[in-house]
This record gives sequence, C-alpha cells and structure tokens, in this order.
Amino acid sequence: MKKETVDLIVTNAKIYTVDTTFSETESMAVTNGKIVATGSSEEIRSKYSAENSVDAEGKFIYPGFNDAHAHFNGYGENLMQYAELRGTSGPDEIYAILEEHHKKFGGDWVLGRGWDQNDWEGTEFPDKTKLDEMFPDTPVYLVRVDGHAGWCNSKALEMAGITAETKTAGGQVVMKNGEPTGILIDKTMELVSQLIPEITKEQQHLGLLEAQKNCFAVGLTSVTDAGLNKNTIGLMEEMQQANELKMRINAVLNPTEENFDYFVKKGPVQTSRLSINTIKVYADGALGSRGALLIDNYSDDPGNKGIQIESQAYYDSICQLAYDNNFALATHCIGDGANRLILDTYGKFLKGKNDRRWRIEHAQIIHPDDMEKFARYSVVPSVQATHATSDMYWADERLGEKRLSNGSYAYQTLLQQNGWLPNGTDFPVEHIEPLFTFYASVFRTDHDGWPEGGFLTDEALSREQALRSITIWPAKASFEENEKGSLEPGKWADFVILDTDLMTASPQEVLDAKIEGTWVGGEKVF
Repeated sequence: MKKETVDLIVTNAKIYTVDTTFSETESMAVTNGKIVATGSSEEIRSKYSAENSVDAEGKFIYPGFNDAHAHFNGYGENLMQYAELRGTSGPDEIYAILEEHHKKFGGDWVLGRGWDQNDWEGTEFPDKTKLDEMFPDTPVYLVRVDGHAGWCNSKALEMAGITAETKTAGGQVVMKNGEPTGILIDKTMELVSQLIPEITKEQQHLGLLEAQKNCFAVGLTSVTDAGLNKNTIGLMEEMQQANELKMRINAVLNPTEENFDYFVKKGPVQTSRLSINTIKVYADGALGSRGALLIDNYSDDPGNKGIQIESQAYYDSICQLAYDNNFALATHCIGDGANRLILDTYGKFLKGKNDRRWRIEHAQIIHPDDMEKFARYSVVPSVQATHATSDMYWADERLGEKRLSNGSYAYQTLLQQNGWLPNGTDFPVEHIEPLFTFYASVFRTDHDGWPEGGFLTDEALSREQALRSITIWPAKASFEENEKGSLEPGKWADFVILDTDLMTASPQEVLDAKIEGTWVGGEKVF
C-alpha cells in the first residue's frame, strides 16, 4: 500500500488532544499547516511518510497555548521603552532602576511600568519628592502594575497642566496637604500619557518581534490583544503577510471613531492569523488602586466605592453599535458594581440566551445575586487566574471577608454558568507564562506554596478545566474553535511539547516544566 506523503509526522508522544472527550493519542500527521490524522505511532507511520518527522521520545504534547486576554503589542512596546519595575521592594529600588535606565537609554521622558505599593513595607502610594530631585527637568511617568495608576514628577504634572484644581470624570488626582502628590488614577492618567511621544513604527515592529519570540518560548501560539488601534493592526497585518509575525492574534479594538468606521461598520474580519470581531471598553479601574467600582464602600476606605469610567448612555451606545454590526463586546469589570452595571446593560440588548459571545474581562468580584446573569444572557467571563494569587495578600483589606469569600475570584462558579471559561494573564500586568495561569487555576497559591492549602480553593479549576481554559476556550471566545484550540484533524497544527505531564505533575513540577518546542501551523518556531 502506497503511503501518503505529508509535511510532518510526530510520533512517540503522549498527546492531549483537548477534544470534547479529552482523549489522548500518540502520533499525528500534518500537511499544509493542518492536522490530517491522529492515532497510534504505528497507524500513522503505516499510512503516511514525511521528510520531516519528530520523535517526541515519550514527552507530552498539548495544543498551543492561547492567552485569552493580554497586551501583546503593549508588552513589545514596553520592552523597547519602559524600565521594568515589577517585583520591586520599595521606592528606593525603583529610583536606582530609573537612574540606570535613563543613563542607558536617555530620551525626553523617563518611563517605567510595573510598580506595586502593596508589595512594599508601607503599602502607601509613593509621591513625587524624590523623582523631582532626580529629574527636575525631565518628565517622569511610571505606570502601576495594573495600568490603573500613574506616578509622575512635577515636570510631568506641569506639562499636563495638572494642579490641585484638576477634575476628571472617571479619574482622580491624589492630593496631600492641598497639593497633587504625583499619583494619578484611571482617566486622569491620560492627561500625561497623551503627551508621551509616540513610539516609532520601527521600534514597534522590533517590539512585536521581540514579544513574539518571548511568547513562543513559553508555548503561546495565539493571543487576544485587548485594545488596539487601526495603525497597530495595520502593522500586524503587514508583518503577518510578510511571514514575520506568525503569532495568531485576536485583535480587540479600542473604542475609537477611526476603529468604528474602518473596522466595525464593515463587519468582522477573519484570516488564518488575524481575527477582528470585538470592541473593548472599561467599566471601572483596578482593585489595587481602589478604582474598581463596588456596590458598597471599600472596607479600608470608607466613603469610597471606586470609579465608573463612562456614563450609562455611553455603554448603551457601544452595545447598540456592536449589536448592529455583529461585533462582540469585551468590557473590563473588576468590582461587583461594575459587573452588575455591565451584566444589566448587556441584558438589555441580548435579552436571553444567544451566541454573540459578549465578554466580561476579569469578572473578579461578582455579587451573588448577579452570578446567574452570565448564564441568563450567555455572557462569557474572561478571567486571569494569576490575578487571584497576586491580589490575595491584600484583597481582604479592600473587600472584607464576606465579599471576598462570596463571589470573588470565583472561577469554578463562573465556569458553571455557561460551561466554559477563557483564561489569560493580562501580560505585561502579570508574567507571560501560560503555565503560571495553569498553576494558579489549579493550586491557588503563590510559587512558594502560600497560603498552605490555597486561596479560596472551592473556586479552583480541575486540571482538565485549566488546560481547556488556556487552549480551546480562548479559541471559542474569538469564534475560532473550529480552526484551533485542540489537536484534531482539520485544525491548525499549533502545538507545544513539554517534558512534564500537567495532568499528574506536582505543583513544583508544573513550575519547573520545560517547553521543549513550539510549533505554529506545523512549523517549528521555538
């Protein structure tokens, strides 16, 4: 019997297909970037021949990982422009990093990203005093880890015209002794950020390539990039057509008139590497900076319920636009107030069960009365399990025990609403590794194993659920579950080989798992 010639044969693996029955197999044949058959190594070898073959030597194969909510372009730009401030122990360490960064890169601005005052001894917001001393004539703009607070020096405030009198709807200038401290919350940040010179196309191009390289190294083959403008999507398309950018990207649109006219009013776009079918808006800020919109006051800040970013009329108009043009909506909602606001707003348009896949991004704190609305209106909760393990050290201070233990970081309960749950990292807010998402979903501890027994463990995902949440369910969220997300005939051969069986590994073994190789469309990219 003459064997059929294919492009690639993979044998001797333990392949988790992540199909509907979560079946396992050991071999697959690939042609034109797609899987043509799976089966035992013997079956595949007897039917197919290929010049290119991979003997997996008993290692473990999974569908290529898919980050359901990230900032891929932003991460690339950060690699080019911003000092990395994540994991710093206090302001002094940041001052040293900034000095070094400015010496090395120079520039008209000093930019940084990733600080988190909750990791410091005092947990108080910093101020501009030392930044003014170090950089009296150069504007400084440092973005908090969650992207919802900015720390500036006086020069940056002066250039933006920010004074004690400045008021912004959906934002706040933090004051002390009647003067701005240099901390800006949510919408007020735009007064400064809009002054930062735009990254050049050349820098952005290099940043995307660097971001792609790092993502392939951790097993990511697809990302949802949450919040893009026309020019960036244009550059991504150019790079994809030139075969430089092999990453599959679900490009979620910022709510700009340019995007509405150029993309939304023409209907969804789908190519093999790019999907454009969703608009992103913000309902509130972040919990760490007390900008998340709560139904009741913050437990550690009486009188503060957080920030609603836009008006009800605005959300209604965006919903109408999306509905009329067959686009999905993805709304950032952290607090229970924001989740209630948007679930009820979506409900006015969706009315009941549907397949429009409108999403709530983060879905961190849900009032128990609102949980069933996800099922009632088929709203997709798009979560980031690592947010739970990042916030767990201080979330009880913000929320109090009752709110925390009843509807917060409730991933298992959210999963039960519609039977599926896309999961991501929100990188560069968190680290880019999808294995960290898997770890946080299943074990609900930090990487040192704290707290013993896990954080709100009733809401942990099973290993199978966690793997689905970083493969097939993000594909479904972008309407691509028939093209990718599982290793089945007819789908793209996007896969990753690991030295570790995630279904049986200990917590430490998951963290230590090594990515042996990453393939996109049957092509080895790492």
